[in-house]
Amino acid sequence: MYSFMGGGLFCAIVGNILIVVSTATDYWMQYRLSGSYAHQGLWRYCMANKCYMQTASIGASKYPLSHKMASEITGAVLWFVQAYWNATRAFMILSGMACFAGIMAGILSFAHFSAFERFSRSFAAGIMFFISTFFVLLAMAIYTGVTLSFLGKRFGDWRFSWSYILGWVAMLMTFFAGIFYMCAHRMYESRRVVGSR
Repeated sequence: MYSFMGGGLFCAIVGNILIVVSTATDYWMQYRLSGSYAHQGLWRYCMANKCYMQTASIGASKYPLSHKMASEITGAVLWFVQAYWNATRAFMILSGMACFAGIMAGILSFAHFSAFERFSRSFAAGIMFFISTFFVLLAMAIYTGVTLSFLGKRFGDWRFSWSYILGWVAMLMTFFAGIFYMCAHRMYESRRVVGSR
């Protein structure tokens, strides 16, 4: 039981670190623009060794990228692109918070307090890790779908980058953390049933 919980806690901590790094870094997508490479994340886009806030990139005409995008993006499409960035950000933040709550429940599951006998901390930790997995999956699906169907068509030579890949790896880590904690919970319940006979 404790080996499952230890493995789950390790996966969860690594997954939470990857969620934070993926959300905070600016390498979700790389592309070539005017002969030089640029990259963007959930918060900023960078080109020519300068970075600009993602909200400033749409609608403002003083930056080369925003000028190109502003000429193609108008009205409802502008709102759509802004909404997709906000949704991706929100789901990644919610995922990190759910994973952190699962880590706290997972650490508490190692302790034996009589006050918590009716509340299975390992089950709660597993559920929180699955919720975190679901939020990361939503964030990655939204980003992937909009990038492939909309943003990818705006740039010629583009690709997903390492921050994006870390998001998918974080999803796998939180999923495995949930599996490990559910196995630990099942093992604990089966031992308790056998012990009560």
